[in-house]
Amino acid sequence: MIRTGAEYRESLKSMKPNIYMGGEILGRENLPGTEILELTCELAHNKELQHLTTAKSHLTGETINRFCHIHQSEEDLLAKQEMTRVAARMVGGCIARCMGIDAMNALSVITYQCDQVHGTEYHQRWLEYLKYWQANDIVGCCAQSDVKGHRKRRPHEQTDPDLYLRVIEKKKDGIVVRGAKAHNSFAPLAHEIIAIPTRFLTPEEGPWAVAFAVPGDWPGVKLVCRGARYRDRVQEVASPLSGKGEIESLTIFDDVFVPWERVFLCGETEFGGQLALLFALYHRHSYTGCKPAMSDVIMGTTALVAEYNGIEREPHVRHNLAELISVAELVYGCGIAAAVKSSKAPSGTQIPDVVFCNVARKHAGVNLYHEYDILAEVAGGLPATLPYSEEFASPEVGELVKKYLARKDGVSPENIYKCFAWISDFSCSSMAGVMQYAGVHGGGSPIMEDIAILGTYNIEEKKQIAKFLAGIED
Repeated sequence: MIRTGAEYRESLKSMKPNIYMGGEILGRENLPGTEILELTCELAHNKELQHLTTAKSHLTGETINRFCHIHQSEEDLLAKQEMTRVAARMVGGCIARCMGIDAMNALSVITYQCDQVHGTEYHQRWLEYLKYWQANDIVGCCAQSDVKGHRKRRPHEQTDPDLYLRVIEKKKDGIVVRGAKAHNSFAPLAHEIIAIPTRFLTPEEGPWAVAFAVPGDWPGVKLVCRGARYRDRVQEVASPLSGKGEIESLTIFDDVFVPWERVFLCGETEFGGQLALLFALYHRHSYTGCKPAMSDVIMGTTALVAEYNGIEREPHVRHNLAELISVAELVYGCGIAAAVKSSKAPSGTQIPDVVFCNVARKHAGVNLYHEYDILAEVAGGLPATLPYSEEFASPEVGELVKKYLARKDGVSPENIYKCFAWISDFSCSSMAGVMQYAGVHGGGSPIMEDIAILGTYNIEEKKQIAKFLAGIED
């Protein structure tokens, strides 16, 4: 099954209201970000893009949405990366669906490895769950980041042990979990929520070594949310993103019962950290698609406003565009390298290269605000002070607003306004603030890329090169 956008939206109607936002308990109708998930379904029906947006299930041979696929080759990783870049351009930001399938790919590897060491049955459970996932074109969310409490204390050292999600009871038919996961993008719009550990765990931290999946409206799951939207505009100067937005969740598991068939790790502490890192790796490879798309958006917007301002040939503008191109293609190129240098896990799943993924994500994060600086420099101050669209269309002052927004000859007042209104939305709105923070911290805070790079990279080899060239013999 590959859902249409309309079928996806209809599927949300049957889910129970458990979204807490703005003092109300909400269902899933008309939440910000719904149209983004609809797009991920519709793209799988676009014949020109189906070579990217669909795949053959390695379990059934059926054609499925690529957002439900487990990577089997470097070609799969490359297709996922390109699909993500194409789709993220269409929505001007996060495509929302990577978290779930990145978690599924990580589980495909770790459940198999855990079974080999401990004789558990996690992988077979996960395979049955994957069949359900693919057959129903599931939209998933990964809940990884614990709220963490005191940052210098480990999970078992916290005053309140629930500050990291943990198992509080094991029963014959399942487990009971308690805790919360933070920063869960688009969780209220997911059919399924996959919870995994957020860090390496010590032997005494078995209760915190837990991974499972539950429906988004499962009993005891409470989604405490905040949303952001771009400003609505009058029809005369509306854009495809007017009024659209995204939503984030603090996902609370309030003594949630999880049947054993949905439990994929329970107490095997050495695999908790491995699962956390592997999800982050897959998610950072996804960033090598979406972050170049963000750079594409900034780059195109910068070039457009430079043209409308009449300065597109100025040396500083061309220099800035070259910088934006360099960041976009460096990150994307590292993603390609991560796929080409990937390796196959014993489970059959393809794993991208650790160093290239993390180098890409590091450069995307450290350059993000610089890219916004470039846009602000070229656009000038108008995006922060632009009159509202209602005044642009006003019978009393509208013609004066249009007169005094004039820029390059031959560009209509409507297009001038749309350009600067988009820059305002994209760079200095409440929605923009969320996107900028996500660009730094999404997929893990910046220090985690350094840890992953230094933990994997062969520095000793480079020291041997230096010793050889210096004539040093040990």
